[in-house]
Amino acid sequence: ILAIQVKCFQEIISIGHSVYRIHGLPWFRSLSWYFLLTTNYFFYGENVLDFFGVLVDKVEYLHFLVKYHRFLSFSLYCGGFIWFVLSLVKKYYLKQFSLFAWTHVALLIVVTQSYFIIQNVFQGLIWFLTPVSMIICNDLMAYFFGLFFGRTPLIKLSPKKTWEGFIGGGIATVAFGAVLSWCLCHSSYFTCPVEYDETLGRIVVTTCKPSYLFRPQELEAFGWTFTVFPFMMHSLWLSLFSAVIGPFGGFFASGFKRAFKIKDFGDVIPGHGGIMDRFDCQFLMATFVNVYISSFIRTASPAKLLAQVFTLKPDQQLQFYHTLKDHLENLGVL
Repeated sequence: ILAIQVKCFQEIISIGHSVYRIHGLPWFRSLSWYFLLTTNYFFYGENVLDFFGVLVDKVEYLHFLVKYHRFLSFSLYCGGFIWFVLSLVKKYYLKQFSLFAWTHVALLIVVTQSYFIIQNVFQGLIWFLTPVSMIICNDLMAYFFGLFFGRTPLIKLSPKKTWEGFIGGGIATVAFGAVLSWCLCHSSYFTCPVEYDETLGRIVVTTCKPSYLFRPQELEAFGWTFTVFPFMMHSLWLSLFSAVIGPFGGFFASGFKRAFKIKDFGDVIPGHGGIMDRFDCQFLMATFVNVYISSFIRTASPAKLLAQVFTLKPDQQLQFYHTLKDHLENLGVL
């Protein structure tokens, strides 16, 4: 995912560089890559280390990086900000500020959303494979339905897109999502969240007791009894989003390319263009999945809450302990 992120960022930045390189503006690429590293450090430094709790406890210098992570991230950004101001050239101020904005929009589109993808992976591979496969299915089925039945143009940004392809691809995606979800729900490898294995010294997917979402439930309808997984209902919303909203990521990319009169973002994949040409819809889908998990699925992690409690002063930890004890006694648990 990180490799794809870097390549997509490089393709977007290269477009900006090709537009303005005739002016010989200094440090554009160097600053762009510096901000990419800084942004990645901010997003992944604190959150990914949550999954390496044991490692942080063992390595002393990581305590400093975790405790002052946001301050270090801001300091790195300020360094890039000062670098940019010092690189300003008379008569090119407007173009340089345009490129500065270009870099930050690229970071917003690529880095932020790739971070969401990795967060989805940590919740369980099913939250990664299902939406990715839905986008691929929708893209393929829309192409085939449009090829054989397409008559009515859908949007001017993509003249070859048709309503027949859009609707046919959407129906196929919903059906495909239900079948794929049914298959993946049977395997704990896809449904269990990842965690840090102290023995192996790396993040692994372990066997766990399936949550309610991934345990089969009996459902009666129209006199018939069906066995379904609750996750399949959530999968329905994911497939609807990938079928109805997902394609607009591709339309956005088409408009972007038309604005700069280019056919593709790159030429890495023969016949398809660049990496960004293949992942324009995936980024939008990943953001929706992350928002969906945060809104309807995820609950507070005990490990993360404990890590926050350990940062409190001893008297605050004692107050927290007594408050929690009183609460559990009132519930009859203790």
